[in-house]
Amino acid sequence: MTGGTYTLLVELPEGTTIEVGALGSHAFPAGWYAYTGSALGTGGFSRVDRHHDLAAGDREVRHWHVDYLLGQPETRIVADARTAVDAECLVAAALPDGPVSGFGASDCDCRSHLAYASEHDVLQTAVRDAHDRAARG
Repeated sequence: MTGGTYTLLVELPEGTTIEVGALGSHAFPAGWYAYTGSALGTGGFSRVDRHHDLAAGDREVRHWHVDYLLGQPETRIVADARTAVDAECLVAAALPDGPVSGFGASDCDCRSHLAYASEHDVLQTAVRDAHDRAARG
């Protein structure tokens, strides 16, 4: 699988306020986040590797909204889901709402591409189901 749609499952153990580029400052409660993006360009899913590097502290440059969340020292990516289809908005719409309108959605009409749940299992199941539906078409 070289490219398609991905979702990062991210843990934020303590609530915090984050400055998210042009979106401004927003409160992020402790819990679980799912960020859905596309990896359709030349590098394909290497974008996901870049996100993992940033969350691990191996990168500093912020390009996308999710980079501001992943750049928090207490944040960690616990898993990612990948589907070899262009279904970013479909997957994002199938997940619970997140705390920041417009997050990751500056090039579409979606409310947000960041979902939130206080429970890990709830969000993990929602991500898996959304990617399964997208893969089936």
